[in-house]
Amino acid sequence: MKKAVSLILTLILTFTLFAACGSSSDSSSKESSSADSDKAYVKGNGKMIVGITEYKPMNYEENGELVGFDTEFTKKVCEKLGVEPVFQTIDWDTKESLIKAKNIDCIWNGFTVTEERKKNIDFSKVYLLNKQVLIINSKDKDKYTDTASLSSAMISAETDSAGETAIKNDENLSKASYAASDKQMSALTQLVAGNYDAVVLDYTLAKANVGKGDFSDLMIVESISLTNEEYAIGFRKGSDLVPDVNKAIDELIADGTLKSLAEKYDLLELYEDAVK
Repeated sequence: MKKAVSLILTLILTFTLFAACGSSSDSSSKESSSADSDKAYVKGNGKMIVGITEYKPMNYEENGELVGFDTEFTKKVCEKLGVEPVFQTIDWDTKESLIKAKNIDCIWNGFTVTEERKKNIDFSKVYLLNKQVLIINSKDKDKYTDTASLSSAMISAETDSAGETAIKNDENLSKASYAASDKQMSALTQLVAGNYDAVVLDYTLAKANVGKGDFSDLMIVESISLTNEEYAIGFRKGSDLVPDVNKAIDELIADGTLKSLAEKYDLLELYEDAVK
């Protein structure tokens, strides 16, 4: 009888230990799943840290306030996600390491989709089509009419940008003397100062700045056609936040909000080409 009771007690203890282990394992699995969830991380913080550089018309200051197409777009999406946007100006050539280290949660600043970037970044759906254009001083309009005429010039683009890639991939521009700029606006300023003969920039930025104000003596070389590209929002690789963001974008397209923003910032043609 004692042996039977002892056996029963042993079985009960063993079952209890297995159940406890299973419970602990399930709990650990859930915690691991939660820890790996980018959506849970961002929503748990109640904010989305958005990596940007400042340039018109995407993100720029006006009367002491950050405005722009991407700025307003970000706010609308974050409103739907139930989090606050926190804009953080970053060093553009460290953007991928910053997002991986969770110093920022996304890259949302006229960010071009490339196959190379897809290795380390997950992208939202495309919301604007863009292109790279070549900017020169108006006094040189008869001198620089095609890329061949610039093969011995001094040119610049932003470090690790689509403009830099366009220069490297062009048979003639790749022969030119090249100096990287830390920002697109810096490249424009140096062009005005006469330190460069030409710069390659996003059409969105060029359209908003070239021929105006401090850049009134500059022009886009319309006869030179460089690369076309797509703008999307960049997230950590494997982020489960992307489907929610895409859903928010679809809703903003459906209700006309995104189109209104594109009209406001003179980007309607680029928006309609992207979403048609």
